[in-house]
Amino acid sequence: MWERFSYYGMRAILVLYLITPPDGASPPGGGLGFSDAESAAIYGTYASLIYLLPLLGGWVADRTGPRRAVLFGGIVIAAGHFVMAVPVEALFWTGLLVIAVGTGLLKPSVSAMVGGLYAPDDTRRDGGFSIFYVGINLGALIAPLIVGYLGEDINWHMGFAVAGVGRLIGLAQYLAGYRGLGSVGLAVPNPASPPERRRAGIQGIAGLLIVVVVLAVAFGVFGMGIADITVLFTFVVIGIAIFCFWRLFKQPQLTPVDRDRLWAFLYLFLAAVVFWAIYDQGGSTINEFAEQYTDMDAGVFTIPISWLQSINPVFIIIFAPIFAVLWTKLGSRAPSTPIRFAMAIFGVGISLLIMVLAAMQAENSEKSAIWWIVAVFLTQTWSELLLSPNGLSVTTKLAPAGLLSQMLAVWFLATAVGDSVGGQLVRLIDVVGWTGYFVVCGLGTIVLAGLFLLVVPKLKKLMDGVH
Repeated sequence: MWERFSYYGMRAILVLYLITPPDGASPPGGGLGFSDAESAAIYGTYASLIYLLPLLGGWVADRTGPRRAVLFGGIVIAAGHFVMAVPVEALFWTGLLVIAVGTGLLKPSVSAMVGGLYAPDDTRRDGGFSIFYVGINLGALIAPLIVGYLGEDINWHMGFAVAGVGRLIGLAQYLAGYRGLGSVGLAVPNPASPPERRRAGIQGIAGLLIVVVVLAVAFGVFGMGIADITVLFTFVVIGIAIFCFWRLFKQPQLTPVDRDRLWAFLYLFLAAVVFWAIYDQGGSTINEFAEQYTDMDAGVFTIPISWLQSINPVFIIIFAPIFAVLWTKLGSRAPSTPIRFAMAIFGVGISLLIMVLAAMQAENSEKSAIWWIVAVFLTQTWSELLLSPNGLSVTTKLAPAGLLSQMLAVWFLATAVGDSVGGQLVRLIDVVGWTGYFVVCGLGTIVLAGLFLLVVPKLKKLMDGVH
């Protein structure tokens, strides 16, 4: 819950802070004055890091134990927020990176610990994960309301700080229940020997130095700014994804069936990249449009822009049980996973086309109704429920023996690649305007959904009976 409180708090106010001019009125005070496109690219890079660093966090947890990884991750996330609370620009960027590192430590381990609370045949397991899922969405729901209000209406840095306070509450609750967890998460799956720990420490310091040198050269020699660095980062993330798939296909134990299923997984991965590239613009593009062109007057008071980010969690809580019942009722008659992926991509494409009329009003200097954005989030929620849970499920089914953890890590990497690519895609707004952007990206996404439909028969053969 509190990890999502952190993430959705940043989703609510990050781009708003980035686009606010440095001499902005107080409250909430000045921001960093980036353009819409630059802010969206920075947001996309941050979101990408949140889903990229669990690759490293999972490796650390295997060598230190999940329980320690969750504890240290929570501490690091809180520290990152408090660093951001200091009104110094350098500390703002440092804090964002620290939060991403902490999330990478916590995110892969906490789910494993929930599973570890139950024996494999324990009938309470599904109920336990249901409670866990409610906690996640509760954090996502309340974060924009609290962090958004304090950041947007009082002071940006107070918003950053309160997310850290929430993280400390989570740590206190975690430590208070420490004994109740028994031995869950204490075992170290793959303990590192002293030489390995020393080597990892040296490599970590070397890697940090390389990052610092590269950034220094980029800023000083090439005159690159933060927004330009995001372009470089996008290529790095894509390169990591290519390397991960190369490693998967090079595994010596793969059978012909395993290879076919890996090819199917690659198609699904690319579909997920397209989906997340559009979907996660809800925290960037949609937030920016709402701030500038949406009428947020509710009569009694003006709705903070950041509160819009609570709409998606509300819809998830409402519709997730409905979708679960629907798939159960349909059974074998339910659409196959590839068909659901195609429907999800089609849905996020439609969500951008919904904004075209609102964008046309904006270009006529008119404010549009909030209901356009509500409709966007409703459409995206339905699409998410078609792809996200089904993607996790099918990954576990397609994974060759001994490669499940790697496959799940690569599945989350699709979000990282999509967020980075989506962040760069938003630069088109400066070229074609808001209306043109929603038309081009909406229609382009729908075309990609149609192309994906064409490969569904091939995908079903590659999946070898996996539904």
